[in-house]
Amino acid sequence: MRPDFAKVLKLIDEAPLGTTCLRVGDFRVEVVKGETRRISRVLVANRGEIAVRVIRACRSLGLESVAAVSEADTDSLAAKLADRAVCIGPARPADSYLNVSAIVAAARGAGANALHPGYGFLAEQPRLAQACGENGIVFIGPSAQLIEQMGNKILARQLAAKFGVPVVPGSEKVDSVEEALRAGETIGFPLLLKAAAGGGGRGMRVVNEMSELKGAFQAASSEARAAFGDGTLYVERYIRSARHIEAQILADHFGNVIHLGERDCSLQRRFQKVVEESPAPHLDGLREQIWQAATTLARATGYRNAGTIEFIVDQDEDRFYFLEMNTRIQVEHPVSEMITGVDIVREQIRIAAGEPLSVSQDQVRFDGHAIECRINAESPEQGFRPSPGRIRVWKEPGGVRVDTHCYPGYLVPPYYDSLIAKVIAHAGTRADALRKMDAALATFSVEGVDTTIGFLRSLVNHPDVQNGRTHVRWIENRRL
Repeated sequence: MRPDFAKVLKLIDEAPLGTTCLRVGDFRVEVVKGETRRISRVLVANRGEIAVRVIRACRSLGLESVAAVSEADTDSLAAKLADRAVCIGPARPADSYLNVSAIVAAARGAGANALHPGYGFLAEQPRLAQACGENGIVFIGPSAQLIEQMGNKILARQLAAKFGVPVVPGSEKVDSVEEALRAGETIGFPLLLKAAAGGGGRGMRVVNEMSELKGAFQAASSEARAAFGDGTLYVERYIRSARHIEAQILADHFGNVIHLGERDCSLQRRFQKVVEESPAPHLDGLREQIWQAATTLARATGYRNAGTIEFIVDQDEDRFYFLEMNTRIQVEHPVSEMITGVDIVREQIRIAAGEPLSVSQDQVRFDGHAIECRINAESPEQGFRPSPGRIRVWKEPGGVRVDTHCYPGYLVPPYYDSLIAKVIAHAGTRADALRKMDAALATFSVEGVDTTIGFLRSLVNHPDVQNGRTHVRWIENRRL
């Protein structure tokens, strides 16, 4: 007996987005339905190398791009490469890149029907995603609800625990030094004070003993309030030998969730990542468990778009714990792209347009090893003091990927993050990737501003790094 096709079509039309199983008489019909939202022009609501990266992804998809720039960035590479540039305000981030009203007005004025937030600034602020929805602009990222849910680290910890993902022993929010002290007595010292909002190492303090708690609490809370507008803190057990491991995930509106392997981001300075790589060395016993935990959490929360689930690995106990989720593209995404061949920014745009993932988990292939070094306009000899100024010479190395917004004559402004380039080396083995990276850094010539190139060369040539035996405080412990 043939199914009633008129009834089938009616049920399909009424079915919700995603995958739905329907019954028509004796027949079972599986409907996979997505909402196609045509994207033609994208406002890039960010600056620096990530703005350039998004503009190039738009171009590869045949989409127009509009660069939203501050007065300090009107001559930026993003402004030059985009189909159009719109000034959104003065140099100060609060008046431009953090101004939701100005950004949405710029998108509307430019006729952009989609917006990519990049990373940092408003990328993990639900109010931007909400404002986009209210103005008929496709936000290239997850929903405002998911951003809010996963952006608060306390709530994210609760969700992870609910779905069976291990979390570091810790507390709920602590509103006072006294509450932090009680939490510390339960958890034990050393402990870590952490901001509930934001990231990037801001609002974090290691407390080794009780006498340090009051000063650390006040400093962490003040820093968090200044950086994120929220001074809420919580407490976690501090794991001395921790490695920072994160899994890259992609999820579409059809229920497809995949991972692109993991990245090791353990080489950090003051909780700021310096070098990242994929795959993570010496992780064989935990690798697939981390992949499983990441995809489980993404599915359980109904996540959509690109995201990163971050974990802490306790090397002494060979255990991993959920750390946080980043609901955006990561600075270090290129290493995952290099070993899988998957363009993560293109996937972000396609997912936001209601298209399915272009690759299934079975089709993801891991090829070789990739390492990324972040080059900053800073002076390591002077305590990593920022070094803004005009670049006189800019000669990039060959044979590696360089993601940057810089060029000869570019003025590095003093108002923003000091990242000026990312060098990504890909080779068949980790040892070859390290050699390739060292050769690239040796031939990278920059004049006019101080850079961290020499510091990075000392890192990639250190025996501990060569052997993959580092942790998140390794750099600071050696005062490198």
